[in-house]
Amino acid sequence: MAQPPLSENDIQQALSSLEGWEFGDDTITKEYSFNDFSEALGFIVRVGLEAEKQVHHPQLFNVYNTVKISLNTHDADDKVTQKDVDLAKAIESVL
Repeated sequence: MAQPPLSENDIQQALSSLEGWEFGDDTITKEYSFNDFSEALGFIVRVGLEAEKQVHHPQLFNVYNTVKISLNTHDADDKVTQKDVDLAKAIESVL
């Protein structure tokens, strides 16, 4: 069963401990910049491995040294759930 969506207040509270993450359009997002494409690609791979462990997969967008990550839960009508917050925390730990 899918997790319930978080309230906007709960999301904002969770993001207060996740530097650089923003909430909008039922999604939490963050953009990362690296020295070059190789570093950005390495980060994407580490994020992918963590996402696979959690069985929760982000939207990833990469242009050269920039990676943008967007999270919401498809099983919860594309709203933000605790799964998204947990994955955002894990993503921060792979930096």
